[in-house]
Amino acid sequence: MKKSLLLLGVFIYLNCVPVFAQAPTEYVWWNPTQADFPVIEGQGWRGKDIQNPYDRLPAESEKSVRKAVWDLSRNSAGLMIRFRANTDKIVVRYAVSGRHSLPHMPATGVSGVDLYAANYDGDWLWCNGKYAFGDTIRYEYANMEPTEKGREFRLYLPLYNTLKWLEIGVPKGVTLTPLPVRVDKPIVVYGTSIAQGGCASRAGMAWTAILGRKMDRPLINLAFSGNGRLEKEVVDRVAQLDAKIYVLDCLPNLIANGDRKLEDVYTLIVDAVKNLRQKQPTTPILLVEHAGYTDGGISPLRRNYYTEVNEVMRRAFTQLKGEGIDQLFLLPKSQINLDSDAMVDGTHPSDLGMQQYAEAYEKSLRAILNEPSGIFSTTKPRTQTRDWRIYDWQTRHHEIMARVKTNPPRIVYMGNSITHYWGGEPVAPRAAGADSWKAVMEPLGVQNLGYGWDRIENVLWRVYHGELDGYKAAQVVLMIGTNNLGINTDAEITAGLKFLVQAIKVRQPTAEILLIGILPRRNEEKRLTNLNEELAQMAGEANIRFAQPGTVFLKPDGKIDEALFSDGLHPNAEGYRQFAAKLQPFLKAPEQALKPAETGQKRKK
Repeated sequence: MKKSLLLLGVFIYLNCVPVFAQAPTEYVWWNPTQADFPVIEGQGWRGKDIQNPYDRLPAESEKSVRKAVWDLSRNSAGLMIRFRANTDKIVVRYAVSGRHSLPHMPATGVSGVDLYAANYDGDWLWCNGKYAFGDTIRYEYANMEPTEKGREFRLYLPLYNTLKWLEIGVPKGVTLTPLPVRVDKPIVVYGTSIAQGGCASRAGMAWTAILGRKMDRPLINLAFSGNGRLEKEVVDRVAQLDAKIYVLDCLPNLIANGDRKLEDVYTLIVDAVKNLRQKQPTTPILLVEHAGYTDGGISPLRRNYYTEVNEVMRRAFTQLKGEGIDQLFLLPKSQINLDSDAMVDGTHPSDLGMQQYAEAYEKSLRAILNEPSGIFSTTKPRTQTRDWRIYDWQTRHHEIMARVKTNPPRIVYMGNSITHYWGGEPVAPRAAGADSWKAVMEPLGVQNLGYGWDRIENVLWRVYHGELDGYKAAQVVLMIGTNNLGINTDAEITAGLKFLVQAIKVRQPTAEILLIGILPRRNEEKRLTNLNEELAQMAGEANIRFAQPGTVFLKPDGKIDEALFSDGLHPNAEGYRQFAAKLQPFLKAPEQALKPAETGQKRKK
């Protein structure tokens, strides 16, 4: 009895204790279409050129392309919004004009958005959103780990629906910083439903989106479900875009049910390439074979469709190459190599198929663009934001790109914080050796391309993304690798530098390359002595110069001279002065002008 009364008392107490509900989060909403600068990436046209903010073709196309193509161009496939925020919660709300799902494709792929976030090492992390589909679609992202600076987020927009409006919300008090569309030349894809995104489970799993992350380049998706037919009116629009490479992947829509003659397909391929090449004389073009149907092994009819059209593609490719069309490439079915479980309905890829497509495309594009990616982390190009408290990595990249374009340097000095915070332009937040830089480096026309906290793979990304393009340097000085010591073996560091040297040679074939041994640092002196011996041997094999001016920082006992450092790694002003004096003989001096008498003699000859 007493026990029953006690339990009854506890029950009454618990039910009478006031419950303080957590106040709902108040959000501040941002509409990307109202930004002060372009933020919707993946568009070839914007502003006054388009009817609606999320269109993929210019307004003028409505009168020239077929209605089916025009209607599909209103789908937001391939569009992406970049922003930065320090938050654990994000809400996206929006409305679409079409049905939410298809029989063979879920609402999350047809009409859903997809969010990814970057970490400090440049890797992309998927964010899990809780969604509700109605007249207003709502995605809520919560429990995300905030960072002090704030992460870069990439929001992929619906693949198979047309946006009426969209807003992104963050909790009140959180700063959302819109990021402008990237200035890199885009990969431009003209294709079918497969490239548009059917049947990805979510927007970020379309092979075009996966490829964009793998290559870390903007990508413009001009794929139209069932209507990628190499039509002149669309090829004309494709040719308007200044691309890094054009991809023509339309064969699946050129053999629909076998109702098109193969000779007509041949003519379409040849005419499309010639049209594009006439308007864009040097940009690479990649033709893509039909990847096949996963029921082709059991269905002779379906197998014949893609087998015959691929033979036509190879014949057209051979003809075009024979006519002297340069920078034309072919991605064959054998290299796409989809397995039997890679499609939802025998035609459209599942997420597995999308991954296999993206991997095949990446391999092909990296070979064409001379942007290989190796097996070690030191050979995989990456961005980073590890030194965010001092500077913004992407901002510095943009400043460097503008500077080398307007003021091409004689000598390029690529490195990490030891170079970045030495001196020179663009002015860094701090400079420990500005006097020695001005006295020694500036007169030689040296451009500081050091980035705080960079590793070998970060310099590789910068080389791939234009910092050595568009000018001829007399010398490229490379001093990188100290930030890899804690995470990579000596063999991986050596392999990464060899990989990087080759990338530099491709872009600066006439420049002398000077590899500087990794500078001594506290408690790593012996390891660096051995590693630099390996780097010297690698430099010999690569036929580049090697120097070790960093020995100036060592005492007779092999330990670093702490008097020349601020922290055992970064030189102080005196350290930079002594290093500059030791380095100067290895830097390429300007060619001496001929004396008047010598000039006259040469003219007489």
